[in-house]
Amino acid sequence: MADSFLWTRQGETLSHKNACKEFGLTEEEIFDAIRQGKIEYKENYAHGNPYFKLLRAEVKSLVLELRGVNYLKEKEVEFQLRKVTSKINSLKRKISYLEKEKAKIIEEYQRFKDKQ
Repeated sequence: MADSFLWTRQGETLSHKNACKEFGLTEEEIFDAIRQGKIEYKENYAHGNPYFKLLRAEVKSLVLELRGVNYLKEKEVEFQLRKVTSKINSLKRKISYLEKEKAKIIEEYQRFKDKQ
């Protein structure tokens, strides 16, 4: 059994669903690796739905074994690109909202000034 502190440290674990998204694995490949004892898991529940919690390092090892180093690097870069793009889009939405708020405040300020 892997050290228990790995299961509680942020970023050291991921769900089997996120492992599929992040590393391009299929659920069947993950379940096969679990059955063969290649990766450990803990069963958790979110909103009553079960999922398997996996150790990120073991998932990376599985990807290396199944697909190779180049594939792993490619998937890591793609995942980082998706994360950055998502953050940029989120910031764009926040900027848009703040610009609208600014316009409302300026309009209100102008009305206030005009009354004086």
